[in-house]
Amino acid sequence: MIQRRKVIIGTLGVAAAATAAGCSSKEKTTNNGTTLWTEPVANNEAQPTTPPAPVAPVKVTVTPEGGATGVSPVKPIVVTVADGTLQSVTVTAGKEKISGSVQSDGTWRSSEDLDYAKTYKVVTKATDSAGTTHEETASFSTVKPAHLVRATFQANAMSSLKTGKAYGAGQPVIVAFNRAVDKKAAERAIEIRTSPSVEGKFYWANDKTVHWRPAKYWTRGTTVKVNVNLRGVNLGKGVYGEKDASTHFRVDRQLIAISDNRTHMTKVYIDGKLVRTMKSSLGRGGGTTGANGQKISFWTAGGPHVVLSKERTHTMSSASYGVNDPSNPNYYVSDNVEYCTRITYSGEFLHAAPWNGSLGRANLSHGCINLSTADAKWVYENFILGDIVDVKNSPRELTIWNGLGDWTVPFDKYGR
Repeated sequence: MIQRRKVIIGTLGVAAAATAAGCSSKEKTTNNGTTLWTEPVANNEAQPTTPPAPVAPVKVTVTPEGGATGVSPVKPIVVTVADGTLQSVTVTAGKEKISGSVQSDGTWRSSEDLDYAKTYKVVTKATDSAGTTHEETASFSTVKPAHLVRATFQANAMSSLKTGKAYGAGQPVIVAFNRAVDKKAAERAIEIRTSPSVEGKFYWANDKTVHWRPAKYWTRGTTVKVNVNLRGVNLGKGVYGEKDASTHFRVDRQLIAISDNRTHMTKVYIDGKLVRTMKSSLGRGGGTTGANGQKISFWTAGGPHVVLSKERTHTMSSASYGVNDPSNPNYYVSDNVEYCTRITYSGEFLHAAPWNGSLGRANLSHGCINLSTADAKWVYENFILGDIVDVKNSPRELTIWNGLGDWTVPFDKYGR
């Protein structure tokens, strides 16, 4: 047990000891004049304190940085804060306000695309470690295009592609732009996904229209999805994409018709199985000269054709390909020809030809594939856009631009 003890010592000595210890003592004077000291007690005077740490300045970073020009409208606005807490972000362009939200990492990110050729003001508020609010403002501007370009989807040059519809085994993907574009930049913007997955290549019909086809015909059940991610993309010479575009189509079955110039027969295969054999009469051969001096052939073009359109009746005339003089022996007009299935832009059809008595025996047409009315009706009712009609043993080859001649070119030489 610790016991307290009273100690009597000289006045000066005790005072010095108390000062050295930084303490004070209780004292009492006795009758004989001596001073009685008790145990020292702590000095209650305030001791020096450690000064508070300085407040670190808030660091706000805005991307795109203030003063930036030519910013892509699809580039998100990102705000980060160091040595502080983000309180709010307001982004405006005039009266327009851009939405955004704070992410899990504490940064703020815009959630919608910007517009072309606008200046955006970013106002941020953040508090430092002492709770003081700091406000900062930054501005930047988006790119100003010389022209905007749009993309649409075609089944062929005569009709648009219908999203979600069924097309034949020879239907290429066709993307048409409303003005000339940089081809490589446009290709990078096009995303094509197929199920099952297949390899494919691009072919540019001109500076505004690009095709894409696989190495082989589509198979039954194939689905094709196309995204053209144009918005914000520099397509050359000040041309930028106006907006994204997408489509998709499917292949219900693989229909391939083989029309033989020598045997005068047309055979139709669905998923590899022969389903119909039809007596035919193809182009009679030879040719003539058109009104503008062009050479006109009466052979049915050889090679794989793709179905382009169907018409219940169609008026056929030699004037459509340049023979418009009624005194020319090759001139003709045939009104209301029935069950017409077009396979070239120049005017080759599979159609009913009840006047042709040589079906299955001789080639007498001006280039079309003549069929009986019953067979032409069956073709009209069962063929769809994109189906293949492959003409064999013709001395004249189908050109790639006359309809969808994409399949006339070997895959290793197709496009780029």
